[in-house]
Amino acid sequence: MNAHIITPASDPANCTDFYERCGFSIVNDASPALVTDGQVLIEVDPDRFARAGLKCFNVPASVIDALQKIARLHPVEGGHIVGDPNGVRVYLMTGPGPMLEFSGKPQSILGNFAGMGIETMNMERSLAFWTTLGYTISMGKAGDAWLMLAADGCPSLSLMAPLMCPHLFFNPSLTYFNGKEGNPKVIAAVRKAGIPITEEITHFNKDGMVDNIIIRDPGGLGFFLFND
Repeated sequence: MNAHIITPASDPANCTDFYERCGFSIVNDASPALVTDGQVLIEVDPDRFARAGLKCFNVPASVIDALQKIARLHPVEGGHIVGDPNGVRVYLMTGPGPMLEFSGKPQSILGNFAGMGIETMNMERSLAFWTTLGYTISMGKAGDAWLMLAADGCPSLSLMAPLMCPHLFFNPSLTYFNGKEGNPKVIAAVRKAGIPITEEITHFNKDGMVDNIIIRDPGGLGFFLFND
């Protein structure tokens, strides 16, 4: 199984312009377009029924059968769609998807990609859903309020319990961690590129300085640009 991020785009040209200003490369400018920063692949989907989430390919029949026991699957052309316990859309495609060799080095102004974040009201149910899909815990342990999950060929995933993040949170969001030295440069680059900032965060800085920010693409997908 392999997977990439999907974001809806009512105006695809506006959405791809956002990613180009962020420093992403256009892998495929067809419809839907594909963009990458060398670390993650994002599909810009103009379909009116598209939603932000994860699009999985080569999903085994055994995984689909197992998910049907814990969630409701909806058939679509080429597979199914399902929502995790928090409403995050997951596309389950039985056929192959685009394959891309990632450099692993940041190519955009956003910095170091750390994965897709989901705030969950029920950690146990969320963990059961994502492990059924094929993810395993890579950091933390069952029962913790924060977990990092991983699956070969897929973006990593972090699950966070309520009241952990004192800022706006959009399910799902992409997280970039750039360190205390690197994130101010990222914030400056975002401002220079004319990318609207959804929230300037001072909560974690004792001097009240903006050292973390949140931005969103035109489809509403969130990006946390944090120092740690």
